[in-house]
Amino acid sequence: MNEKKNIHKFFPQPIFQYQIEGYEEHNENLEEYIYSLYESDKTGVKKSNVNGWHSKPFNLREKDKPPFKFFKSIQMYVADTFKEYGWRYTPDKVNLTSMWAIINKKNNFNLEHTHPNNYLSAAYYVKAPENCGSFIISNPNIISKERVTLSDRNTEFNQNVAHIKPRAGDLLLFPAYLPHSVGMNKSDEDRIVISFNIDILR
Repeated sequence: MNEKKNIHKFFPQPIFQYQIEGYEEHNENLEEYIYSLYESDKTGVKKSNVNGWHSKPFNLREKDKPPFKFFKSIQMYVADTFKEYGWRYTPDKVNLTSMWAIINKKNNFNLEHTHPNNYLSAAYYVKAPENCGSFIISNPNIISKERVTLSDRNTEFNQNVAHIKPRAGDLLLFPAYLPHSVGMNKSDEDRIVISFNIDILR
């Protein structure tokens, strides 16, 4: 093939993955905070969780608590995501709309869902043992699932589902409209994640 070839990659679905600096101290404090919430309210709320525990939204007015301190410490990663998107980053316009925790014990998982009315969503891994369930992303372009051909290999052009194996200290930031789910926890340890949403004020 002698002719020149260009591949134009339009409309990608990005997931920004960061390993948080100093995550060990954050995770120790967050784990203690989350388990204290669990002990005081073992019912939690029902969302995408199947048998797992989903906390009520954190009280973000408690500025001396680990969740607020954690969010303040990760502003550089949020700013970097804005930069990669080409969005204007104005700190007082970046609005943390909600934050919560999920504890998945053995055989717990989360159904596919999105986070409407936000620009970005996030998952931060406080505890992620081996085989605790991957972060699963689905192609939001429904039309691509109408006809699927046989493939010789997985590429960014033919995949409709992708998996990210979480590690403690990982922060994932992604578009809030992106359908995602959580695989089944097959370990004997808890999988603890904090999720939050970000809107941009006008």
